[in-house]
Amino acid sequence: MMNRIERFFGLKGEARVRYLDGEYQVLGAGDFVRCAVTGDVIALAELRYWSVERQEAYANPAAALQRHKAVLAEQG
Repeated sequence: MMNRIERFFGLKGEARVRYLDGEYQVLGAGDFVRCAVTGDVIALAELRYWSVERQEAYANPAAALQRHKAVLAEQG
């Protein structure tokens, strides 16, 4: 089901992405990825935050920090 943001921006589909240091590689066609923390849609043109180690995207710095803290807590 398409959410309000997807309809507004006309995003067509979710991309498969490989996250690298300082860049990312689109492996499967699409216009967006989803934040691993919030589930928010992130247009590829707006993608700025991701984890190479965990291969996941984040909507903003706060989401990236939240995920980092959760991973540290899981590790004990």
